[in-house]
Amino acid sequence: MTKLAPPSRIRSLIELACVLAFALISKFILDQYIWKFAGPVSLAITLTLLTIYMQHRGEHWSTMGLRALPGVKAKLLVLPQALLAVVGILAAGVLTGLAGDALGWWSMDTEPAGVTERWGDVRGNLPVYLLWVAISWLSGGFAEEMFFRGFLITWAARVLGGKGTAFILAVLFAGFVFGYGHFYYQGLRGWVTTGMIGIVLGLLFLAYRRNLWPLVLAHGLVDTLVFTAHYADLDI
Repeated sequence: MTKLAPPSRIRSLIELACVLAFALISKFILDQYIWKFAGPVSLAITLTLLTIYMQHRGEHWSTMGLRALPGVKAKLLVLPQALLAVVGILAAGVLTGLAGDALGWWSMDTEPAGVTERWGDVRGNLPVYLLWVAISWLSGGFAEEMFFRGFLITWAARVLGGKGTAFILAVLFAGFVFGYGHFYYQGLRGWVTTGMIGIVLGLLFLAYRRNLWPLVLAHGLVDTLVFTAHYADLDI
């Protein structure tokens, strides 16, 4: 990617700050009315407005990873790449969780109160389970990958110069924001653990030449696994 001139970097910084501010403020407002669904709804609104703005600017999601895959080989690679991402997500989650437990930051034996409050009614309730699985694919799989990997990494890298280590720093920044997005109901454990998962997904995003499709599939599969465990009351 060509190095951006300072004015373009400043404009990208302003755009990034405005989008993040809108996402946080809209979520805070929605928290007062629809706490359980504030994250998915605020993210959907943010992405809708962001898409309109990008089209006005002549930008498209295809430049941020949501593009048609060229050729049979690229399509066949999506599944193994997604499975590798699933392993990465699970490994990052488990290892970070155990590390935090060993350091005394949290207890792995105790589920964060916000998780129980938000998803406690999933257990044994098929309609609620199916609702959250659908939300997990639309919001977790598609929307979160579009926003946290596609948009945040691309825009943050532009702010940082658009080449070299800019993308690595952008991955760390996006991971931090991704983790913070889960703090409101998972606490410190959710922030750190999800942040590490976000970093792993960000690195895979770069390794996959900024192709979002394997990450969308992996994210949806892992969330489905989590909700299935909640539904069946499995301790995993």
